Amino acid sequence: MISSEKQLLSALVITHNEERNIQSVLENLSFADEIIVVDSFSSDQTFEIASSFKNVKAIQHTFENFASQRNYAISLATNSWILFIDADERVTPDLKKEIELAINEENQIAAYFMYRTFMFKKERLRFSGWQTDKIIRLFKKENAFYNHEKIVHEKLIINGEAGKLKNKLIHFSYSTFDDYKQKMIFYGKLKAQEELAKNTKPNFFHFYIRPTYQFLHQFLIRLGFLDGRKGFTICYLNALSVSSRFQELKKIRISKQL
Repeated sequence: MISSEKQLLSALVITHNEERNIQSVLENLSFADEIIVVDSFSSDQTFEIASSFKNVKAIQHTFENFASQRNYAISLATNSWILFIDADERVTPDLKKEIELAINEENQIAAYFMYRTFMFKKERLRFSGWQTDKIIRLFKKENAFYNHEKIVHEKLIINGEAGKLKNKLIHFSYSTFDDYKQKMIFYGKLKAQEELAKNTKPNFFHFYIRPTYQFLHQFLIRLGFLDGRKGFTICYLNALSVSSRFQELKKIRISKQL
């Protein structure tokens, strides 16, 4: 049943040096009733471009980790329904219609998973672990928050029932080898903080077996080899992130003499 009162939507984006993506993603989100950008003091023109949009509220906020930055953005939203989009993601016209229908349906669903199509430059990556990729991007503000213990690849905690949307987000995550490599290294360093909190003591297993397993699992079990050279590249860089995590953890522990 469709609600008699139209539900309003707040679209949220957190950014850092997203000059390449920010204009496109904000234009893509123009159907939302409110758009908020929380920028972590970009050194490029991200904040200036976002601020130039009359329908966008752009704010700068110091980055601690992804979970806290997302929770801060949620706190700024004035509407119940939240659409949280990364700067490298795009909502298709069909997904836009589905979102509008979903938030106006009278049901008990508090959040919706969205499947994502991973783009390697301008080509779709069909395997390499991404074929079943889904993430909660649409949810009610009062029923959700990001787990503070998951500071990267953050997990949204939902109080209520979760549904799934049929249409997929387009995820333009991979633009160049160097950009994606730096992203994976950055994620690895943040994950090291999670491992430190768990008192993980890195050893041979973490330095060599874990990254090797990550690569082989994605390349063989998750059929990355069917994506050819693109699949090899993605699987290698994801394994590099695991390696970076434990190398960083080793450095932290030495500095703290743990």
